[in-house]
Amino acid sequence: MATASEKPSARAGGSRARSPRMSGRERREQLVMIGRSVFAQKGYDATSVEEIAARAQVSKPIVYEHFGGKEGLYAVIVDRETSTLLGALEAALDDHRAHPRTLMERAALAFLTYIDEREDGFRILVRDSPATHQGGSYSTLLGDVAAKVESILTAQLRLRRYTAADAALYAQMLVGMVAFTGQWWLETRIPAKEDVAARMVNLSWFGLGALQKDPQLRGK
Repeated sequence: MATASEKPSARAGGSRARSPRMSGRERREQLVMIGRSVFAQKGYDATSVEEIAARAQVSKPIVYEHFGGKEGLYAVIVDRETSTLLGALEAALDDHRAHPRTLMERAALAFLTYIDEREDGFRILVRDSPATHQGGSYSTLLGDVAAKVESILTAQLRLRRYTAADAALYAQMLVGMVAFTGQWWLETRIPAKEDVAARMVNLSWFGLGALQKDPQLRGK
């Protein structure tokens, strides 16, 4: 007669251990976190619902139940990351009493802090979105930030008797510098983000401080 230890177990046969029971909200958040990690590592095309479900220790229908599929999960993640980054940048720029250079410093540091603290999210944002994705993109987000910077530059250019018509162009240049430098810094992490922010503002601020009113190419 078999002892208790020899009796067949209900888990015998190599069946997968079930994930701990979660509320619907907890399960949704778990899938978002796992999905964000996988999308960041592999990109959209190489990520599968099967892998996300396996990592979460749930069945594929659970993922479909919450998000309708891979595209739905991806859209939720991108929308969340876009809102987080844009919110941080808007908060950094939303102080009308602060000196413009201080605003630039805050915005640059906010951008680098987001990269530092949400690396997976940033990697997803800077990847090319799938053709089926209809939500906001990284370029759209940067355009929103540039519009905010443009309003600040307009006031500063007028104050210094420069044409305000150049504000949109300079805003694109400044935001592009911060965004591209941030992508480079993501892979190096040297120097510290505070030093990177200080140097970006040093270049941009003193460049703006010595602007020529009618710049011409010297090689013409």
